[in-house]
Amino acid sequence: MHRPEFIPPMLDGVSASKVFLPKIDPVPASVYHYLCQQFPHIAKQEWLQRFNDGLVYDAAGHVLSSDTPYIENSHVFYYRFLAHEIPVPFEHEILFENEHLLIIDKPHFLTISPTGQYVQQTLLVRLKKQTGNEFLTPIHRLDRETAGVVLFSKQPATRAVYQEMFAKREVQKTYHAIAPFQEHLTFPRQIRCRMEKGQPFYTMQVVDGTVNSETEIALLEHNLHWGKYELKPHTGKQHQLRVHLNSLGIAIKNDAFYPLVQHKREDDFTAPLQLLAKHIAFVDPVSRQTMQFSSNYELTL
Repeated sequence: MHRPEFIPPMLDGVSASKVFLPKIDPVPASVYHYLCQQFPHIAKQEWLQRFNDGLVYDAAGHVLSSDTPYIENSHVFYYRFLAHEIPVPFEHEILFENEHLLIIDKPHFLTISPTGQYVQQTLLVRLKKQTGNEFLTPIHRLDRETAGVVLFSKQPATRAVYQEMFAKREVQKTYHAIAPFQEHLTFPRQIRCRMEKGQPFYTMQVVDGTVNSETEIALLEHNLHWGKYELKPHTGKQHQLRVHLNSLGIAIKNDAFYPLVQHKREDDFTAPLQLLAKHIAFVDPVSRQTMQFSSNYELTL
């Protein structure tokens, strides 16, 4: 008799992560030893705590202990919880919902998915706890520092068609940004350049070579010191809008990465990056209806 596949339950808004145990030589002494070896950036004590708290399961749903033997060509599940997270004192807003999509207005400083020092204090986990839907998945990304409209898929059955919509660049995205006003710069204009990883590794830079990024930029208003710009990206490179404005010598207000990296404390929620995903529009691949959404946030000079 075929046993149904074990699907770990969602715990406090957190879905389990799945890790495959490959055939390796020498064979690790235990699953615990393998996980410590495979994820060296996670403290051994933290792995031990996860085992002690019953947060590691085998493929059949049995809770594993720190001395459970390693079984090659199997898989295990584990949950990520952090002992200490800095609370992010801003709330999201649901702009629209149907059976396939959840459209969210994201505040500044809220990371979309669990990463690094954030799990509970992420938009995805907050939404999973709010809705009880463990299948929620962001269809595209916004930086932690950027506010505005972001789309989530509610069910696996239609997720791919929405992801494909972004991959094919069938989504019109409009951003607003506050950056210095420079009288000698003329707008509207188009920035087309090649972007690659910079130094430090989490930044991007403009280099010579084949163009791989493109943005239309218009000036909406200014007060002689600051300008409010409308940005329409045609590609989706990491930090594209921040790098493109910086390449014109008008880095976005409060940008901690460009032109120079300035490290802020994680609990410093002052001076948010003045970049906003203001509008998004697309033809829904399921209903074939034109969908348009706008953030309720406004950037002011």
